[in-house]
Amino acid sequence: MKNNIKNIAVALLLVVSLASCSSSQSLQEYYVDSSENSNFLSFDIPSSILNIASENLTVEEKKAVESIKKLNVLAFKKTGENSASYNAEKLKVNSILNNKKFTQLMKINSKFAKGVVKYIGNEDAIDEVIIYGHTDKKGFALIRVIGNDMNPAHLGQLIRAMEKSDINEGALKDLGSVFGQ
Repeated sequence: MKNNIKNIAVALLLVVSLASCSSSQSLQEYYVDSSENSNFLSFDIPSSILNIASENLTVEEKKAVESIKKLNVLAFKKTGENSASYNAEKLKVNSILNNKKFTQLMKINSKFAKGVVKYIGNEDAIDEVIIYGHTDKKGFALIRVIGNDMNPAHLGQLIRAMEKSDINEGALKDLGSVFGQ
């Protein structure tokens, strides 16, 4: 009887250990690992920097703005010297974003860049929105929009609210420099 309990305990410990080990890197781990890499530009943007004047917003637009906490930005500026590294990093990002925990919201396919918008959570209470865009000439940007109970319908409202705002462009200058001339 003692051997059976011991065997069951060892088996449970093994199952728990194997279940907690994941061979794939999480998006958060990728951000942390990449932040020290000189090819990357990494910064956070608090929602307050968007300078969205709430008196000009509809009730729905206010809900959308209030659901956003911050944006984590990770950008890779491609140069002639880091082309191989760019390709390797792009493969890593694509591998992470292909995880089933990310739900695709839309694809981006314009003359400027290609990419995808995905989210984590359920349709009524999104925890995180991920915006990934890349161009093989200039690099890629990976933006995590972190908030509370965000709703996909609110994204359009948020864009309208941002159009009405006076965004602090100096705060976004670093991101623009990645894709600028």
